[in-house]
Amino acid sequence: MKTEAMYATMKPWRLFFKVALPGMVSMFAMSIYSIAEGIFIGQLLGEGAFAAVNIAFPLVMINFSVADLIGVGASVPISISLGKKEHENANNVFTCSIIMLFIVALVMGAVMYIAARPLSRMMGADDTLLETSVRYLRTYALCSPLTAIFFAMDNYLRISGYVKTSMAINIFCNLLTIALLALFLVVLRFDVVGSALAACIAFGISSLLAIIPFVRNRALLKFTKPRFSLAMCRQIAACGSPTFLSNISGRVTAIAMNITLMTLGAKAFGAGGGPTAVAVYAVLMYSSDLCWPLLYGISDSLAPAIGYNWGAENYGRVKKIVKCGYAGTAVVGLLSTSALFFFPGVIAAMFANAEDARLLAESTHAIRLFCFAYLFRWFVVVSQGFLSAIEKPKQATIMSVSTAMVFPILLIVLLWPFGLDGIWLNFTGVNALAAILSVILLRRIGREIKTREKQKNKVS
Repeated sequence: MKTEAMYATMKPWRLFFKVALPGMVSMFAMSIYSIAEGIFIGQLLGEGAFAAVNIAFPLVMINFSVADLIGVGASVPISISLGKKEHENANNVFTCSIIMLFIVALVMGAVMYIAARPLSRMMGADDTLLETSVRYLRTYALCSPLTAIFFAMDNYLRISGYVKTSMAINIFCNLLTIALLALFLVVLRFDVVGSALAACIAFGISSLLAIIPFVRNRALLKFTKPRFSLAMCRQIAACGSPTFLSNISGRVTAIAMNITLMTLGAKAFGAGGGPTAVAVYAVLMYSSDLCWPLLYGISDSLAPAIGYNWGAENYGRVKKIVKCGYAGTAVVGLLSTSALFFFPGVIAAMFANAEDARLLAESTHAIRLFCFAYLFRWFVVVSQGFLSAIEKPKQATIMSVSTAMVFPILLIVLLWPFGLDGIWLNFTGVNALAAILSVILLRRIGREIKTREKQKNKVS
């Protein structure tokens, strides 16, 4: 009840600092393992391994995106049910989602392991990169049931008010991952399998830690006898579809990017230029891990409070909380752009070995073009999070699919004459278009909120 009171009555800016700042730290902590992985692979294993991991990783993320489909999809009806004081329904959705997560992760892991080779080929792996990509992917597939649930548990902890606990578990997870990366790659001299194994072990242990408050019956959400229904499954699927389709669309885009980069890289650098271009793209993605988790951490942390107040029909408070989210992410977006623009060489050198001079030079150039995406990205992230939190899956899905697939592929075609620079500028163009789309969708939601407020005032 203390958690519900916080969502319902705490001043918006105090609530922001109470949940969003730990959320930023938590999400950034989750990205540290990815950054550390990029540093270890880039510095110890070289350009080929770096490119192979970048080809396989979108498939790993598809597996995690299924967990997000259920975890995020269940979080929205849970938060809204709590706002309506329907605790029994909230607990049932929570319990059913945990069961669904485990079953789906088991199936997805089996499929990924069996189909690892053709899937890696589909992602653009040539004969040089194929075996490395397959070993990396199969390691994650074997550990899928223990790792996928971790991402959903983070949502449930925040809904139950365990914001600092969530942050602590994420920090622990990443410190453990880094320690295991050092053990497997530096001491034991494993290849990319060691990198994947380090993350899987850390995720598995952290999943067990995250579920303890619920097993001990001390959290707001509680395990109950599951009552599955088609309506509930549809609701979870609808609310989780924006995040899921965003991830899946992003992976489709990654396939298109890898194929395009292999072609444009060969044109720009000659023989062997394709893997170099893919490796540069990997550097950009790892560089992005320094910034985007801070934006997503704010948006994701505020979602339970937004959903709770939407369910309670407290629309004025919803608008105030969302405004806090926009203000906080705007600051982060400006700082991110500045850091990437003024220190591209330093950031590129974190992931590119000094001996790979071509990779280092092109990565530095690419980061300086890529960085302007964060001038728009903050607005897009909060807008999409807001639409998802108030159970507007149609609008949120339009945004997510457009941002993750439609706009990027459109701009690949339009910016083709610019060669590799067109790929590095793609991200800025995508987020600028997504920001325009956000404004259009938000105007419609704004009119709906005004109508709801008028109806509520008439009733009262």
